[in-house]
Amino acid sequence: MKKNSLFFVFILISSLTISCSGGDDSASSNNNNQQIIPSNLQVSLTIEGENSQNPNGDGSGLFYGIATASDAVYYTFKIGNGDESGPSESGEFSYTLTDNGLQQFPFYVYAYSSTGDKISKITNLSIFVEGNGGSGNNDVLVWSDEFDGTGSIDSSKWTTETGGGGWGNQEEQIYTSSSNNVRREAGILKIKVRKESNGNFTSARIITEDKFEFKYGRVDIRAKLPSVQGSWPALWMLGANFRDPSVGWPQCGEIDIMEQFENKNRVQSTLHWKLANGERGQYGLDTTNSTSTDFHIYSLEWTPTNIKSFLDGNEFFSMNIDGVAPYYPFNEDFFFIFNVAMGGTNGGDIDPNLQDGYVDAMEVDYIRVYQ
Repeated sequence: MKKNSLFFVFILISSLTISCSGGDDSASSNNNNQQIIPSNLQVSLTIEGENSQNPNGDGSGLFYGIATASDAVYYTFKIGNGDESGPSESGEFSYTLTDNGLQQFPFYVYAYSSTGDKISKITNLSIFVEGNGGSGNNDVLVWSDEFDGTGSIDSSKWTTETGGGGWGNQEEQIYTSSSNNVRREAGILKIKVRKESNGNFTSARIITEDKFEFKYGRVDIRAKLPSVQGSWPALWMLGANFRDPSVGWPQCGEIDIMEQFENKNRVQSTLHWKLANGERGQYGLDTTNSTSTDFHIYSLEWTPTNIKSFLDGNEFFSMNIDGVAPYYPFNEDFFFIFNVAMGGTNGGDIDPNLQDGYVDAMEVDYIRVYQ
C-alpha cells in the first residue's frame, strides 16, 4: 500500500464543536492547574463481514466501533499516516475504505481530557476491499470460484490435465485427476503433491481453457503455498490461442501471476512473449514476505497498456504491454492454470529425506475476476 493512498469515507456518529470564549478556560477552572490524564482506553472494533472464511471482511471495506476511556471528553481517529479525524464526543466511529485489494494499516484512537491531555491506542488492521484496483466502483464480478463445500472441483469451470514427461522443464511430478491430488475440502481447493510408495511424485494441474477465457480486468486469488523443498507452485495464465499450430508458445503469451521457487519467502510475477527475432522475451520481478505458512492475496491488474501484480495489496511488478503485435500478445484472451510441480528448472532440489506417503498442498480459498 502506497503511503497516503488509502482513501476512505469517515462518518462520525456524534460530533463535538469546540469554541473559544473569553469567560473561562479549562486550565483556570481546574484546581491548581493540574493535568487530567485519561485512562483505561478501550476500543471495540468490528470489520464488516469478518468470519473464519473471510478474516479480512466481506470486501465492503467497512469497519466501525466505539472508544471509551475514563476522564475523556472527546476522541479523534487516524488511519496510517493520514490526519486525525473527529472530534467525536461519543467515541463512535465508522470508516469505509475505497482503495481496493488487501489494505493493511495501523488505526489510531486518541482520547482527550478537558485539559487537552491525551492517551492513544493503536490497532493493526487488515481489511479486504473488492474491486478493480481503484479504477472505479462500477467493476463487476464476472467470474469466480469460491471452492465452497467438499468434493470434486467444478467441472463446468475447470479441466484437469494429466501425465508426466517433465512438461518441458524436467519436472518430476505426474499430474493426475485423482481426489488424492485435487479436491475441495471445507471450502478450500487443495492441490496436493504426494510422494507415492514407488517413490514417484504425483500432483495436479487444472485449467479453465475453453470454459473461462477473458481479456483485461482484475484478478484476486487468496492462496497458501506448499513449503516442501523442491515444490514449484504456480497461479498463471496462457493465451487462449496456445494450441493454434501457427501460434504456440511463447507467441501466445504467458502471464505468471505468482510462481514460487526455492525461496519459500519469495514469489515472482513474469511475462513471456515472442520477440521480433523469434526468440522468447521475458520480464519478471519478485518480492519477499510471501511466507508459505500463511494465506496471501495474489492480484493482477490488466489493462490494454499495462500489467501489474500485487501481494496483499502491495504492488511489486509492472510492465508496459503497449507493444507491436503480435510480439506483445497481451491484448488477446487468456485462461487460468493452477498447478504444483516438483523439481525441474525452477523447483530446485527435492528434499531427499521425504518419506513415502508425504503430502503437501497449495490451498486456494477463492479466485475472483472483475471487469
